[in-house]
Amino acid sequence: MSMTVSYPTVEKAGIKIAVLSPAPVEKIKKAMTRFPRPLSAVLPALHAAREQFGYLDEPMYEAIAEVLGVTRAEVAEAATFYTLFPKRPVGKNLVMVCKNISCALRGADNLISYLEKKLGIKVGETTTDGKFTIWKVECLGSCGTAPMMQVNDEFQENLTRAKVDALIEKLSK
Repeated sequence: MSMTVSYPTVEKAGIKIAVLSPAPVEKIKKAMTRFPRPLSAVLPALHAAREQFGYLDEPMYEAIAEVLGVTRAEVAEAATFYTLFPKRPVGKNLVMVCKNISCALRGADNLISYLEKKLGIKVGETTTDGKFTIWKVECLGSCGTAPMMQVNDEFQENLTRAKVDALIEKLSK
C-alpha cells in the first residue's frame, strides 16, 4: 500500500517510519519511567506524537513502537480505540460534537446542522482556511451539560447558538 505523507520518514525493512523530533521522544522516554511496562506509556506517547504532527497514522505508530520497544499493532490498538487521536490531518480547531443520548435529546443534531451551515462544511470536512474540522463523536462524559462539544482539548458546554457564534468568532482570529 502506497502512502503519501507530509512529514519526514525513514524506511527500515520496507516499512515507513515517521521521524519524531527530540521533544516527543524525550516525553515518551520520561513517560516510560513512570510505568512498570513500556506499553503502559502508550497513551502519553500517542499524545506526544499528536502534538508534533497533529494527527497519527501508520508511520507514526511505527515510530512510537520503536521508542517504546513494543509492536506497531500494540500502538495502533490504542490509537484507533480513542477518538481523541485524529487519523488524518484536521483543522487547527477540531470540533467534536457529542451525539449520544443526552446531547441528542438536548439538540445535538441542531447544533451540528448549525455548525455545518456557519462553517460551510459537512461533518468530517475541514474548512478551506484549515481552521476548523467538525466530527460527530460518542459520549464525551458531560451529559449534565448537554448539548456539548469538545474543541481541541476543552469542553464547551450548555451550548446555544450565541455561545457557538462567540466561540467560532474567537477561534477564527
